[in-house]
Amino acid sequence: MTRRSQRRALSLILATSVALTQVTPAAHADPRPAQSEAQIEAWQQSTSVRLQPDGSLSDVLAISPTDVWVVGQQEIWDVWKNRGTIRHWDGARWSEVSVRDATAAGNLRGLAAASASDVWAVGDGHDGVPYLAHGDTSGFDRLRPQALRAGDWLGGIDARSGKVVAVGSRERQALILTGQGSTWSAQQTKEKGALYAVAGGFAVGDTGAGPLIMHSSGGTWKSMPVPSVPGGYLRDLQVDNSKRALAVGGVYRGPGEISPLALAWNGKRWRRLRLPGAEARIYGVTGDGKGRYWMTGYDPSRAAEPFMTRCEKGRCEVIRGEATKGRSSVRLQAVTYLAGKGTVWAVGHAVDKADRYTDVVETFAPKTTTQKS
Repeated sequence: MTRRSQRRALSLILATSVALTQVTPAAHADPRPAQSEAQIEAWQQSTSVRLQPDGSLSDVLAISPTDVWVVGQQEIWDVWKNRGTIRHWDGARWSEVSVRDATAAGNLRGLAAASASDVWAVGDGHDGVPYLAHGDTSGFDRLRPQALRAGDWLGGIDARSGKVVAVGSRERQALILTGQGSTWSAQQTKEKGALYAVAGGFAVGDTGAGPLIMHSSGGTWKSMPVPSVPGGYLRDLQVDNSKRALAVGGVYRGPGEISPLALAWNGKRWRRLRLPGAEARIYGVTGDGKGRYWMTGYDPSRAAEPFMTRCEKGRCEVIRGEATKGRSSVRLQAVTYLAGKGTVWAVGHAVDKADRYTDVVETFAPKTTTQKS
């Protein structure tokens, strides 16, 4: 397989599953109706955690301005050398956090935390069993729940005090792993397909033919009615409360043709939300808990510019960062909102003209401006 063919294949894989030195110009929003007082996100920094060559970040979690976590992978071209990595931001610098385990982790794709000292990561293990790790800034230990089998796949994780839920697939059926410590149970559901993200009692994915959303009620996970979207899939979700949530993904329309998809929950039903950017790929979503959402991904029509969509009260707009010299494309795989500061962190990778991958961390914050009506 040529390196360019590998790149195309890897991009599909990454799409399913993210020292401050360089400051970029402010982002600009696509045209929208004028408002007297508008909140416009401005790109603050474009940085890197400095992974080894050909590395990418898959997820990001911000607990506080001095406690930010990311996970990803390095040496992505070599299936045997490929290894997962956990990095931590203390407010001044990034550092690698050790994983105390004799067997190396493969791609780590999900993060969750019940507290600053109770952090979880999930991904692939080189032994064929999903990789589940628990720890804090002093290091992580791998857990091996007996409920997991070789060939299982885990894509997302959620952590609350006393309970952890990870989701994925087993033998082409949705899989939900629940527990903590030494007590774990796995529920292989009747639904075909896979689950990619879980939060607040909801889990999202696809059946292979359309979107799949499951909900936990009375300790049992059941599928929910969703709008008919042939070719639709969901990859992430933000849950504000039991009556408000947003799930995001895309719709396959043919080879290389994907349009964005967002489903909004109002406590009674899921409805499809209209999104701008006909060709955009949406990978991650976050929110402020009050009905404002940010979605990150990739827009092939303007591939070199960091891409984001922001939605509030049913209205959505595209916000783009400036292109950086040397980058041919930027894909932001995951995004998180830092409460209190109004700052959003997005992570993923950039690709240069020689097809080399470099991890990226993009941060931005709202900027109040006055517009003429």
